[in-house]
Amino acid sequence: MPVITVEAGQLTKEQKAELARELTASASRIMGVPEQAFIALIKENSPDNIGIGGVLLSERRKS
Repeated sequence: MPVITVEAGQLTKEQKAELARELTASASRIMGVPEQAFIALIKENSPDNIGIGGVLLSERRKS
């Protein structure tokens, strides 16, 4: 049972649904495994939990 894992910032329900659908379809086609066999996990990270260049993303947005 293949697992697709994505970590991203906060997403809408619609964005998560599209990601799961599109990633599953692509992986299924490339790997030759039925879509029904895939599990898609989406982990959202708040801007307070993402650092870029030593600065939290939540702080960069304030500048």
